[in-house]
Amino acid sequence: MDGLSPETLKRLWADYRAALVLYARQWSAAPEDTVQEAFLLLARQPIEPENPVGWLYRVVRNRAINAARMGARQARRDSAAAAERPSWFEASSDDRIDAAAATEALEKLPADEREAIVARLWGGLSFDEIARLTGTSLSGAYRSYNRGIETLRERLGWSCPTNKATMKN
Repeated sequence: MDGLSPETLKRLWADYRAALVLYARQWSAAPEDTVQEAFLLLARQPIEPENPVGWLYRVVRNRAINAARMGARQARRDSAAAAERPSWFEASSDDRIDAAAATEALEKLPADEREAIVARLWGGLSFDEIARLTGTSLSGAYRSYNRGIETLRERLGWSCPTNKATMKN
């Protein structure tokens, strides 16, 4: 007996895809991907399984559970790494800045603003260098930086004047 015909695969996809996605959703954050992978595996089978529908359900279940386990392991590794990661800010003995609040506020910024601030303040990059790094214009890099700084000031209650020296390219 040979593998499944394209017509049979098409019929199985049309008849069972939605139900398999629903089934995979119990375990998987990406059930559509899990189902698609199962169908690709089925298409590559040199011999047609005795019960292709049962085979699909078993493969979807196994792959979804494995993906969930891998996701849980990855989340644990990420949490452990985050706990060991140094803070964006060091605690100050003179209480000028609350390191935890500043870190949280920085992490909540949009990615482009956070990237511009980190590159500028911690990396010492010029706005021209930031623009080249991020693939934006010079004015776009400056706007991202400035918006992020303004948002941080608002969230943290800072009322410091703009330092013109840091605004120079």
